[in-house]
Amino acid sequence: MNWPASVTIKEVGPRDGLQNEKVFVSTEDKIAWINQLSCSGLQHIEVTSFVNPKWIPALSDAAVVAAGITREPGVTYTALVPNLQGLERALEANIDEAAVFMSASETHNRKNINKSIEDTFPILKEVVQESLKAGKSARGYISTVFGCPYEGIVDIEKVIRVSETLFEIGIGELSLGDTIGVANPKQVQEVLDLLLKRFPADKLALHFHDTRGTALANILVSLDMGMTTFDASLGGLGGCPYAPGASGNVATDDFLYMLHNMGIHTGVNREKLMAASRFIQGKIGRPLPSRSLQVCGLDG
Repeated sequence: MNWPASVTIKEVGPRDGLQNEKVFVSTEDKIAWINQLSCSGLQHIEVTSFVNPKWIPALSDAAVVAAGITREPGVTYTALVPNLQGLERALEANIDEAAVFMSASETHNRKNINKSIEDTFPILKEVVQESLKAGKSARGYISTVFGCPYEGIVDIEKVIRVSETLFEIGIGELSLGDTIGVANPKQVQEVLDLLLKRFPADKLALHFHDTRGTALANILVSLDMGMTTFDASLGGLGGCPYAPGASGNVATDDFLYMLHNMGIHTGVNREKLMAASRFIQGKIGRPLPSRSLQVCGLDG
């Protein structure tokens, strides 16, 4: 297999990790956690979401969190932004990057955004273009790339069409989401084989959930195919409120352990990351899925 010399990990725990938690992590603890992540060597952190607080109560303090963190040089701070109202709040909080989101499957898009795919595009176009005008970068997410909780397998042509449209409206990078953790290595290879014929690898990222324990296996296939950017969530936190059965993202700490022991550079300090992982586990008040957390007393 062909391993890259380095990999970029984009930490999504403060947003994707916390959005589905029943326990509300205090604003002060969110800020303290993000500050720890900022000092770990991570260069990309998704700090919160500027969706309507009634839809994601766990992140109702988005503006205070984004404005209250200590910004480290060289770190990009991203927030999920659904519309122009959300973007206005995000810009007031001085985020560096706006992330827009939609689904490849019609049913999930309606459940998640309450709009059809066609009706979603104009809204995201406004967000992306206004973000760029404000001097911010824009990132896109496609959910349900590898399977939908409502429709099952998603036609790859739908994924391609949504991807093409998002790039046309101006995003700089597209994250491909295995929202409910159904992907397998063979499927990942097949999907990437088609997408990489249309889009360069350095414009794509992968966002695997570990619902069935296949996230790291899927990442290995992706690495072999030239992918070097991945989303991950510390401790394995996460899940989609509008995707029944979706569990957490691949755990950043487990992913980091694998990469470092393969000799792949990340720039992330594992000791600092594990300290941040233990910190948020204590605030959540339950054991998190990360295997590294479970054995941290054995291997440090």
